[in-house]
Amino acid sequence: MINLSVNINKVATVRNSRGGNTPDVLKVAQDCERFGAQGITVHPRPDGRHIRYDDVYGLKPLVRTELNIEGYPGEPFIDLVLKVRPNQVTLVPDAPDAITSSAGWKTKTHFDMLSELVDTFREKCIRTSLFVDACGEDIEWAARTGADRVELYTGPYAGQYAHDRDAAIAPFVRAATQARQLGMGVNAGHDLSLENLAFFASKINWLEEVSIGHALICDALYFGLEKTVSLYRACLMDMNESNIK
Repeated sequence: MINLSVNINKVATVRNSRGGNTPDVLKVAQDCERFGAQGITVHPRPDGRHIRYDDVYGLKPLVRTELNIEGYPGEPFIDLVLKVRPNQVTLVPDAPDAITSSAGWKTKTHFDMLSELVDTFREKCIRTSLFVDACGEDIEWAARTGADRVELYTGPYAGQYAHDRDAAIAPFVRAATQARQLGMGVNAGHDLSLENLAFFASKINWLEEVSIGHALICDALYFGLEKTVSLYRACLMDMNESNIK
């Protein structure tokens, strides 16, 4: 089974739009776990427009599965991670004003910084994942940093899926295979949805985890959160290609 980590940033966006504590981000995280999610992901940004640092501190004692903190490794973020000590930190190369993640690390260019961070987090027993494109060079240098995992940026896959799903998945199969051969675990995330997730999972069934937020929370508006979590988990079941419609 590939683990489903629910990114609850969009829940915090709704809360922040009116102030107060509705919806309750901490309760939603607990509900996602109760409904079957195997992890909770948060991505605090410098402007605090969705998940805030105080949310992350609040989540730490409540999450019973795995807590994954994503973000650009500026000093405040590094300090947060070292204090919270989540199960996993996912490092992304976002600019402070980025609306959403749109590219992976150029791991060769940033090798020294990333290697140092991997060592820092390992000392605290925090698993480190690097957000990367489906690019052979980036995978190779990610492995050289000593990172435990890579998270494949799946935006290009999602964008091409409706036009040619076989062409869309091909570079990701190559990248995931390379990462596995280099001894790294493989995560994936960005624009994965009920439309394209099952096919992705069937072709790379050694994935450790997918992190999904925007599409899942949007679907929950129609199906309800409990049903939506179950639908996404069903996409991650080990299935034959013949079962993919």
